[in-house]
Amino acid sequence: MNHRGGWELIKNTWQSWIQHRGFFFLLAFGWMLPLLVYLFIWSAAAGEGAIAGLTQEKLAGYYLILILVNQLTYATTNWTVGDNIRLGQISRWLLQPMSPIYHAISQEIAGKVVFMLFSVPITGLLALIIRPQINLTWQQGLLFFPAITLAWGLRFFWGYWLALLAFWATRADSLLALQDTFIFLLGGHLAPLALLPRGMQTLALVLPFRYMSAFPVEVLTGQLNSGETLIGFIIQLGWTITAFALYRLVWTRGVRRYEAIGG
Repeated sequence: MNHRGGWELIKNTWQSWIQHRGFFFLLAFGWMLPLLVYLFIWSAAAGEGAIAGLTQEKLAGYYLILILVNQLTYATTNWTVGDNIRLGQISRWLLQPMSPIYHAISQEIAGKVVFMLFSVPITGLLALIIRPQINLTWQQGLLFFPAITLAWGLRFFWGYWLALLAFWATRADSLLALQDTFIFLLGGHLAPLALLPRGMQTLALVLPFRYMSAFPVEVLTGQLNSGETLIGFIIQLGWTITAFALYRLVWTRGVRRYEAIGG
């Protein structure tokens, strides 16, 4: 692992992305719109009261934080992995004195910085208009950082190992689309977990998709008690380790197959 070369790659990628920030600002805005739509839908359903214990103000706090969490955890680079394999771009990476994972991580870091330059001010402006209710404590704030870090790691490596199936299949990208569908349904985008039917709540608690998106929001907004938070972290960590192990397994076997076929 050439960490010095990897860091230089990260800086160069960020400089490239910042030059095209207008495109990425539009992309970030597009990701915001669906969540804002569901915020207004559930706020209308709650009316002047509450739905499953969530008032309009609490729903606003949930969705505004979810907007930022989604953009911090969404792995845009996973969508390019399959093309890089099919087009042979990965051959050049394999010849470089650093792990190819640095190319994905450099784009991840660059993307997050550029997206936040747009998303944080816009979300702050929306907060001034909507006036959300967030009962934040310092304990919740501290727990949020490992929760969001693990959420990114889980979402990135889970999507990365799916994308690496392009070593064997030509349309591995469809699996990424399926992953996004499950995140939409079970990851707190369609609705907060408390508003889902009982069966979907059970699935959300055991499958990895909630821990890629909704769990950090629930931690920061205080929707979980100490026991639920601890269990959530254990499950999130377990799925993250599983995703990383799958990435290593698929990458090792995929590269061997790639070299055997490509010579």
